[in-house]
Amino acid sequence: MTHGPLIDTHQHPIPDYYKRALETIGIHGSGENPWADWSVSAQLEMMDEAGIAAAVNSIASPGVYFGDLDFAIRLARECNEDSARMVSDHADRFGAFAILPLPDVGAAVREAEYALDSLKLEGVCLLTHVGDRHLGQPEEDELYAELDRRNAVVFVHPLRNQAKNMPAYNYPSGMTELVLDTTRAIHNLLWNGTFGKYPNIRWIMPHGGGTAPFLIYRMSAMNDRARVAEHLVGGTVANTLRRLYYDVAEICAAAPLKCLMEIAEPSHILFGSDFPFSRHRTPVEDVESAIAAFEAFGDWNASTRQGIESKNALGLFPRLAKRLNAVRTPSAGPRPAL
Repeated sequence: MTHGPLIDTHQHPIPDYYKRALETIGIHGSGENPWADWSVSAQLEMMDEAGIAAAVNSIASPGVYFGDLDFAIRLARECNEDSARMVSDHADRFGAFAILPLPDVGAAVREAEYALDSLKLEGVCLLTHVGDRHLGQPEEDELYAELDRRNAVVFVHPLRNQAKNMPAYNYPSGMTELVLDTTRAIHNLLWNGTFGKYPNIRWIMPHGGGTAPFLIYRMSAMNDRARVAEHLVGGTVANTLRRLYYDVAEICAAAPLKCLMEIAEPSHILFGSDFPFSRHRTPVEDVESAIAAFEAFGDWNASTRQGIESKNALGLFPRLAKRLNAVRTPSAGPRPAL
């Protein structure tokens, strides 16, 4: 089976200035992992080999806030301006999400305005938690209201949860804590009515929504709590989750994909690779493995598969259609080498 040109909504630049800034505060990688090797040329080479026509980049984990708000504000601005330059230099290959300097809500609103109005970025990236707050806390409503007014695309990305006094475990925390923190953020956004109060925000949940597809039965207890249900779409968790977008980064296996299909609108599922973060191979090998598993999944019809490859993303990022139209599809020639 072959795939058409892909639009990847989940890739991460790791520029040198960002690493240098984090070095000054003692951070040498993302979580327990050292920084992956990344460069613009390596990213473009991988995309060409894998048949990825365009990617929407985000500087995400571990973010920009580490206790110093001034540091976060300065670094967020540097990240966003550099992302805009990268898009300008490769306008047919890249889009980008802006990182915001939460937990300072006022500064985050101002940075969102600058990133969307002046830099013309595709949307914003919000982390599942910043400091001691998960997404959805009422203190952040000013930001959600501004993003709602703009019909903004919001890409969510997880951080490892730093809860204190947790019983010890011996495996790398990224294996579970990232998807669990995505789940916590989704649950908190549901509980606080954020999705219902700000319905014009177009949310993209990473990694198939964490464990939300599996936990929908338990989460649906919110349907019976009047205060919560009044801000759920149609009064139910299921209807609300169906309005969200989800990417398939790091879930390309039959069981999680089937679970995602149970809660998601097929037209709201997006391709994502998580390049250059790697589970256990090299970053390029991880992308190749993910695409092979994506191709092998047999429960999508042709229309659904084509939508996930690119069409669904174009509904959010129409600017990338120019690149997609310029790429020769597999039907017109051999499949891109993987």
